Amino acid sequence: MRVLLVHPSPLMYSEIYLRLEPLGMERVAAALRASGHQVRMLDLQIFSHRDLFAEIADFTPEAVGFSLNYLANAPEVIDLAKTIKGWRPETFVFAGGHSASFIAGELLEHGAGAIDCVARGEGETVAPEMLAAVQDGGLARVPGVVALDGAGPPPRLLKDIDSFTPARDLTRKRHKYFISVFDPCASIEFTRGCPWDCAFCSAWTFYGRSYRQASPEAAARELESIREPNVFIVDDVAFIHADHGMAIGREIEKRGIKKRYYLETRADVLCRNREVFEYWRRLGLELMFMGLEAIDEAGLKLHRKRSSPSVNFKALEIARAMGLTVAINLIADPDWDERRFEIVREWAMSIDEVVHLTVATPYPGTETWFTESRRLTTLDYRLFDIQHAVLPTKLPLRKFYDELVKTQAVLNRKHLGLRGLFQVSSEAARLAAHGQTNFLKMLWKFNRVYSRERQYNDHLRPVEYAMRPPQGHSAQRPPAAQLYVHNPRAAAQA
Repeated sequence: MRVLLVHPSPLMYSEIYLRLEPLGMERVAAALRASGHQVRMLDLQIFSHRDLFAEIADFTPEAVGFSLNYLANAPEVIDLAKTIKGWRPETFVFAGGHSASFIAGELLEHGAGAIDCVARGEGETVAPEMLAAVQDGGLARVPGVVALDGAGPPPRLLKDIDSFTPARDLTRKRHKYFISVFDPCASIEFTRGCPWDCAFCSAWTFYGRSYRQASPEAAARELESIREPNVFIVDDVAFIHADHGMAIGREIEKRGIKKRYYLETRADVLCRNREVFEYWRRLGLELMFMGLEAIDEAGLKLHRKRSSPSVNFKALEIARAMGLTVAINLIADPDWDERRFEIVREWAMSIDEVVHLTVATPYPGTETWFTESRRLTTLDYRLFDIQHAVLPTKLPLRKFYDELVKTQAVLNRKHLGLRGLFQVSSEAARLAAHGQTNFLKMLWKFNRVYSRERQYNDHLRPVEYAMRPPQGHSAQRPPAAQLYVHNPRAAAQA
């Protein structure tokens, strides 16, 4: 079959700070090609809707698949599916990805026949079987498929995450992918899954708390094939097992691979496995993201982060000693008042690290979706982007956004704008000399993207597609099995 895979448009945060290559979609594309399909990809983070329709006219795909990893993109995907189906009724239209896996039934309802099925779980296993069933029949019997006429068994985990090297050759305009000064930047996956169970996160519920590792040889071989000088390691938590990180590093050294790396990890993992991070610092690790989430014990307990302020601050000291540039995330609670915002601003300005704020958001697939959904003030998918408040705010909503944007602006000026340009002037000049302008453009975008009025007015837009709250509400944690997409006890099968 001719298959076109589509990534939706950028969300608010990624309008400024980053644009990541669609790694998951590239891996699904590789799996489909291995099954004999002719595949193209189009990333609407870079291209326009007009480009999409031109691509369809040129390629005449028999199937169009949307990668729906971010909940806020759901209305866009639904509308595009309806447009495509109205234009080419014979086209098989499907959706998959992280968020799609948790809202499969309601996507089909909203699609009103325009979305033929939703692929739940890991796309490398589901997509080839799904398209084979489209041709041969029995779509609703495929594991992971939720179709208009029924649902198949639960999805199966990919047995070996080395199985499919991302089809990076299908990604066009790769120079557009970046994250901060890593311009351009590719992405790579060394592990998949997360063993922790943070209340606000759906990574562990998607994978059923499973955790798999790429072989060091395959990881280094893939890294060697990447053309970009900068690489973002997308693992939910990097180097949980130090021996695995060390083994990949030795393979990198053996091959003489020279890259600059950005990764995400937890403070307690950095403290426990300091030696592997020091080793990777010598290999080219420069940037690190740590989701501290809170600066006090009460906040950490609220999010069930299973860490402590002392561990967090020790991790920052370790990162500083290594000479790493660290970005921190804090979760802004809707219950914050002016004084709390002020405390956060003062703390953030007192440390060297880059500090970002996201807003506490109960997502489908998280524990807080069940415990907090009765308090939701909106069911508009578009507001579920961790930049909008979807729970009642202690401050009047407009005032909450005033404090939020004010705090973000203070933190932004600390590292970006004129001051940021001065601090990284040589790097910016080097990038410009090579035609890379993503980072330079980022320095000036904040005031065009973030504003109290924009965020407040987003709540006033008509809602065509409303989310479906979970059946039954409880302040207690639901059984973990009720949250899972993948059953951790099921045998992994390819």
